[in-house]
Amino acid sequence: MKTFEEIGVSEPLRRAIEELGFESPMPVQERVIPRLLGDANDIVALAQTGTGKTAAFGLPLLQRVNPDEKRPQALVLAPTRELCLQIGSDLVDFSKYIPGVKVLPVYGGSSIESQIRSLKSGVQVIVATPGRLIDLIKRGVVKLDDVSTVVLDEADEMLNMGFLDSIEEILSHVPADHKTLLFSATMPDDILKIAKRYMRDYEEIVVGSRNEGAENVRHIYYMVNARDKYLALKRVVDNSPNIYGIVFCRTRRDTQEVADALIKDGYNAEALHGDLSQQQRDIVMKKFRDHVVTLLVATDVAARGLDVDSLTHVINFGLPEDTAVYTHRSGRTGRAGKSGVSIAIIHSRERGRLREIERIIGKKFERKDVPTPEHIIEKQLYNLADRLERVKVNEEEIARYIPGISRKLEWLSEDDLLKRVISLEFNRLLNYYKDAPRIDFIDAKPEKERKPRKRYENDGDKDRRVAEPGMERIYINVGKRDGFYAGNLIDMLNKLVQGKRVDVGRIDLMPGYSLFDVKKADARKVVGALTGAEFVGKRIHAEIADATRDYAKIADKKRK
Repeated sequence: MKTFEEIGVSEPLRRAIEELGFESPMPVQERVIPRLLGDANDIVALAQTGTGKTAAFGLPLLQRVNPDEKRPQALVLAPTRELCLQIGSDLVDFSKYIPGVKVLPVYGGSSIESQIRSLKSGVQVIVATPGRLIDLIKRGVVKLDDVSTVVLDEADEMLNMGFLDSIEEILSHVPADHKTLLFSATMPDDILKIAKRYMRDYEEIVVGSRNEGAENVRHIYYMVNARDKYLALKRVVDNSPNIYGIVFCRTRRDTQEVADALIKDGYNAEALHGDLSQQQRDIVMKKFRDHVVTLLVATDVAARGLDVDSLTHVINFGLPEDTAVYTHRSGRTGRAGKSGVSIAIIHSRERGRLREIERIIGKKFERKDVPTPEHIIEKQLYNLADRLERVKVNEEEIARYIPGISRKLEWLSEDDLLKRVISLEFNRLLNYYKDAPRIDFIDAKPEKERKPRKRYENDGDKDRRVAEPGMERIYINVGKRDGFYAGNLIDMLNKLVQGKRVDVGRIDLMPGYSLFDVKKADARKVVGALTGAEFVGKRIHAEIADATRDYAKIADKKRK
């Protein structure tokens, strides 16, 4: 294993990172740093969040800067203000012993006047979100004529957030002979397009494998009935007494409902989604980083660019449609050599999506039974015993109170005292789990023994029109060809159906139409809410599915 000195890191930078606890280069650092310091080509680096990539680009970037020149020489673009601030903070720490180097984060949601004042005083390194940087360029405050190094961090996230045009505009202001480093956790086609268009003879460095999940993450799934997902979530959380994690939901409404329910049930939880103001978001994130809140319930959009260390769990309350999104979610735990757990709570109709994710990330999910009340209570009791063993006792301060407390409790035996201490902590848990049922989805037969589903003669899709027991099948005249997917359906139901949220069962997405299950009691309400609405300009027709109708032929006929 090489040292930082051997890969070319200068003494002032080594002194700073040693104080921060860096001992030897991580794989991404060992591969990227020498190339950025040398005359190598541009670089596309595929690496998960938490693999040490900030130091991989930050150390050589700072080493290439001339402190005597008070103008921007390096630019780092990040998708969100949180990541922008995190990178800026890290670069300031790295440059502690390099006098004269100034790093400035510029981002939306903060005073542009104060950022302008800082820029006018002279900075060498700008860390920016695309929108705010373009604003400053248009005002004539930022000139990138002397920038020799550009870093695009979390490039796939920037593309997901629609920053492609902004990135192109920014790069048009940078000299053609600059060195570019693009970091991405996954490699979608749009990343390749950027690399081919804006990078010169780039070298691709892969830490791990393309689009794979982080190595230190264990992937687990629990399968329950759709109605029991929240109960399963609580059991997973209760079974992990020291949990510090993010619960991902698919919609803003789900996010707020799950967070509200957790708070009501006594958990240290908060919601993070797009309906929050920037001030509310900052407050939530501070509480989470300070561990005042231990469960953050978030949408993928709100959590983009979130950089929090030491997460123990990522919980997928709803599986994403895009596998790259799952890779980003799971990559938030198991960072910097630590282990982590990525959990999916699914119902039976999500198995296919889970298998597709397994195939693409090259990892196998373990199916586990939802923790039983007995197991949860035992786990919590042992955790309490561990806390009692490790608690720090201030002998001097507490000594004056011991005689009085001893007299008060002298009638209790050691066994009685222990039971009371435990009951103080666990009465709520014991009462909640008293007579609690098992909630795992029980397969009628093991997969190998299942007979193939019966197909109707001369009618290949007729079985899709039959609902599960207790459910009603709904037909809707939009499908994959219209860009309509499960997430669109859930969003429409959340927006259009009044009252209590509708539980959706099996969903079958076809090219020209879709079929999905809801509870029989909700069927008429759902049909009424959807009929007459629009999806991307197409008027929607919904009806309770008729097993005798050939919806595929109807869709094809209307298309012609």
